[in-house]
Amino acid sequence: MTDDSSDRIVAAVRRWLAEAPPGARLPSTRQLVAEHAASPVTVQKALRALAVAGAIESRPGVGNFVRESRAVRSTDHGWQTAALGAPRAVLPRIAGALRAAPEDAQALHSGYPEPGLLPARLVRTALTRATRGGAATTRPPAAGLWELRAWFAAEIAGATPADHPAPTGNDVIITPGSQSALTSAFRALVPPGHPLLVESPTYWGAILAAHQAGVHLVPVASDAEGPVPAQLDRALRETGARAIYVQPTYANPTGAQWSARRSIDVLELARHHGAFLVEDDWAHDFAIDTEPRPLAALDPTGHVVYVRSLTKSTSPSLRVGAIAARGPVLDRLLADRAAESLYTSAVLQQAALEVVTDPGWRSHRRRLRSQLRERRDLLARSIRDHAPSLTVDHLPAGGLHLWARLPDGTDLDRLVRACEDRGVWVASGDEWFPTEPAAPYLRLNFTGPDPASFPTAAASIQAAV
Repeated sequence: MTDDSSDRIVAAVRRWLAEAPPGARLPSTRQLVAEHAASPVTVQKALRALAVAGAIESRPGVGNFVRESRAVRSTDHGWQTAALGAPRAVLPRIAGALRAAPEDAQALHSGYPEPGLLPARLVRTALTRATRGGAATTRPPAAGLWELRAWFAAEIAGATPADHPAPTGNDVIITPGSQSALTSAFRALVPPGHPLLVESPTYWGAILAAHQAGVHLVPVASDAEGPVPAQLDRALRETGARAIYVQPTYANPTGAQWSARRSIDVLELARHHGAFLVEDDWAHDFAIDTEPRPLAALDPTGHVVYVRSLTKSTSPSLRVGAIAARGPVLDRLLADRAAESLYTSAVLQQAALEVVTDPGWRSHRRRLRSQLRERRDLLARSIRDHAPSLTVDHLPAGGLHLWARLPDGTDLDRLVRACEDRGVWVASGDEWFPTEPAAPYLRLNFTGPDPASFPTAAASIQAAV
């Protein structure tokens, strides 16, 4: 009765199933309890796992039986080709950053922090409270819970100059993460087939959302301080674009943070051309050496549509984000969100609110800042010492990644496979370019598991190069 794991029972029953004929009845729960010295709860858990896997079928009141095998037939789905017709847009393949690496691999490819860097206790406690309260059985407002909307607005208001109007909860819509927020923003702001200006390189998820919305991506040259104003001005004039997607704070993948002067220049260009700026503040909670400066805080005239998510900084399962905007565009955004998903889960909203208003949230972010600095510096040092073929021109002041240049002529697909053969998973930089890549790059995440292996991983990348 001391073994509370069902894995041993599952393995034993599978051995029994391998020799049993289809339709044979399994030993009763009582027999399995006695045979394996386990509790009835543990045995039932094992049987449920086998049923979910399709190995057995349970007949209430009768028992558990070996599932009858079914013939496997190939099905012709050719009719669907004609019914579907040509796709509305050719979507890029899912980025390599979403691939699941083996447990024993050094995962430098992911876009998420490892669980040890997340506020796990806060999240679990908040989810438990949320499921026990009214959020579990009520429908939230379409725009989201008022308290959470007000919290997002207050985060922007804290950086708003005294002579600018501060945003309120009425300017915020809660979304199921930032990816859906970006898709809604692009659909609401840019008619299909019209141009959307983007920095190059830029976030692969924004490229995917733009393709899904059917808009035409136009890259704009950027430097370490943000989009080059002269290039942006020319692109706005030549294309007639009325929307620009930007990441002023710790851009993904480069880690660049706009200077104060560049932020003002870009805002002035948007005002001059009557264009919207879609600001993706994805790394707001991942500051290291500087503080995040939301562009939305400097905009009193409604040119900035601000997007922020809590998913990366709290938990991948807590998919909660927000869009903040002013004026008629807010109505269009809300209509698009309602058409796609009606509303965001009240349980997830309530849990997110519990996390970010808990005193432990600020303590967690202070600890996280030092952890991010240590990991960033360790990976940068490992590349310098063990992978001299890679060049990191910019040490990011925040975020999760290093943007590493490879030697010209590097076959990236071949390199990624060679790294994986050595147990190191990396993300090809090609996926962050909206058009042809400017050069071969890798995006390397310094918040993955086992940072002590960074030197070994860097040496493996060098060997692959």
